[in-house]
Amino acid sequence: MIQAEKQFDVWLRDRKSDLDDRLLKQLQGKIVLVKYGGNAMVSDSSEEPVLDQTSLLFSAGMLPVVVHGGGPSIRKLLEEVGIESIFVDGHRKTDARAMRFVEMALSGEVNGQLVKKLNNRGVKAVGLSGKDASMVQAEQRFHEMVVDGESRQMDIGFVGNITSIDPSLVHSLLQSGYLPVVSPIGVGPNGKDYNINADMFAGHLAGALKAAVFMAVTDVDGLRKDPADPESLIEEIDAAGIRREIGTSIQGGMIPKVEACLIALEQGVGQACIVHGMKPDRILNQLLTHNRSGTTIIS
Repeated sequence: MIQAEKQFDVWLRDRKSDLDDRLLKQLQGKIVLVKYGGNAMVSDSSEEPVLDQTSLLFSAGMLPVVVHGGGPSIRKLLEEVGIESIFVDGHRKTDARAMRFVEMALSGEVNGQLVKKLNNRGVKAVGLSGKDASMVQAEQRFHEMVVDGESRQMDIGFVGNITSIDPSLVHSLLQSGYLPVVSPIGVGPNGKDYNINADMFAGHLAGALKAAVFMAVTDVDGLRKDPADPESLIEEIDAAGIRREIGTSIQGGMIPKVEACLIALEQGVGQACIVHGMKPDRILNQLLTHNRSGTTIIS
């Protein structure tokens, strides 16, 4: 913890003129859920800014909770054991054998590495999944798709939708001074484990925790009016405006991130942000200064 505190003191000293003390005071003691995954975690170098800033949030008196994905690690492990990755409209089809390795990659490799690296930065990180203390209850998800003009339900295996969350374990960890790092695995009433889309998992958990901020970390600066034009960044938008942009300026992999933001806001989270996590200071600037380079979504 001393190491992280010293790092935050340095950050404050170097950016004192930019810091908004009011914003810092508003967030101290409040939960900030950081969803981290996908292209923002493809290498050690891309992880460093996210982990550095998350540890600084912790040392500044906020209560960060990290929810992570792990697509690259899942793909690599499945290739090593000879299981082909099959996707249906972007959703990984997961049979019982594949599910074992999906959980191994998420709750074992990715979660363990993030916990270790955060601990090395002087915070007290603890790894868990939605299965711990039966925190996240789920049911099987059937993917809706149109075939020959007809809507059909596609069985994509051990992929789940969240039905309920008991946030008491995470609250207990936060109150005891720990930083929870959560992998997106849930459990069904039949005892089956389910792989849950990490964005959706994070949005629902942020809502259940009544977080002050939901922070979706990605590899672009935020939402753009024109996806091809970096100068068209949308700095702030409300939920109604976001819904109008889905399918137009908001496309592809950005859609589940935006949907997760909407889920969080609908469940009482104060604000949602989409920010570039692979660049230094972007998360801290978005939360604590007026030098913002991401998108803030308000209800």
